[in-house]
Amino acid sequence: MAGVLYVVATPIGNLGDITLRALETLKTVDLIAAEDTRHTKKLLQHYGIETPLVSFHQHSGAGRIEQLARRLQQGESIALVTDAGTPGISDPGGALVEAAHRAGVRVVPIPGASAATAVLSVAGLPAHRFRFEGFPPRKAGARRRFFESLREADAPIVFFESPHRLLATLQAAYDALGDCTVVVGRELTKQFEEVFRGTLSEAIAHWHATPPRGEFVIVLAQGNA
Repeated sequence: MAGVLYVVATPIGNLGDITLRALETLKTVDLIAAEDTRHTKKLLQHYGIETPLVSFHQHSGAGRIEQLARRLQQGESIALVTDAGTPGISDPGGALVEAAHRAGVRVVPIPGASAATAVLSVAGLPAHRFRFEGFPPRKAGARRRFFESLREADAPIVFFESPHRLLATLQAAYDALGDCTVVVGRELTKQFEEVFRGTLSEAIAHWHATPPRGEFVIVLAQGNA
């Protein structure tokens, strides 16, 4: 009988945000496939979990996917985790999930933390629907075209950004979309958590005065959103 692939959400910062079901799953599976084994090892050590780890990240080739799929077909259970939040959401985990489905293996979600839903919950914006865009393009021209393509968006837009590109991204959004409402979540659930809400021009001024550090998740809301 084939095993099971568990897609396990882990905390986005505060280790206390992991669910009881996630902990039980991580304890009882045969193997944990982690985006960064060093990062996941800290979580496992915190909770006294000794399940073996194997790396699975964006540079893992087809061979690693086939290896894990074969182990699932042979009856082993595997937990898929990302560095933070829910696997498959703007990370490479989806490739393993797809392979499991192709192999006829049962895939089970173990839901939990997600930076996108965390920031929406504190944004104070209508969120009966929203548009998730992952990371904007890194190059200036592509980033400009990316935001120009969002001019007709009629729902809040959620995306991630790194600290060293935050100001360039906020400026590109301002240039393409005007001075719309923005909510910037920084280091959500961590010690130096910050939620900024204002206009794009105010956000640009704020992060010019306070050099960006940490991890960012952003919500944009245009007038018709």
